[in-house]
Amino acid sequence: MNVLASLRNTHEVVAWLMILLNGASGIWSLQAHRNKQFRIAGLSWVTAIAQTTVIVHLFSGIAAASAENIEVPKFHLLYWSAAVLSVGVIYGYRNQLESRKYLLYGFAGLFLMGLGVRSMVLGPI
Repeated sequence: MNVLASLRNTHEVVAWLMILLNGASGIWSLQAHRNKQFRIAGLSWVTAIAQTTVIVHLFSGIAAASAENIEVPKFHLLYWSAAVLSVGVIYGYRNQLESRKYLLYGFAGLFLMGLGVRSMVLGPI
């Protein structure tokens, strides 16, 4: 397997990982909002890892696009720039929304998952 194919495969694997982790952490967080037994330390770790995969996915995409010298579809760029900015906004508002943090992380996880899915469907690289 050559380097270009491996960069593209890494980008795709990280995309699926980001979608699945953000979806799972979003559902888990919404359950934690309703039921206190779901509020365990693992939720914070899964949410942090899920949101970090958004950044990892961005860098893997930059590496793949640069190595192959391809023009990335505009929708793909739009959805991933929105996803990265969203992670920053979520992180910035976590203290102001402390009383509703499970709702914040729940809807944010589902939103990020949706951006990932839309990006893959409308403008894959």
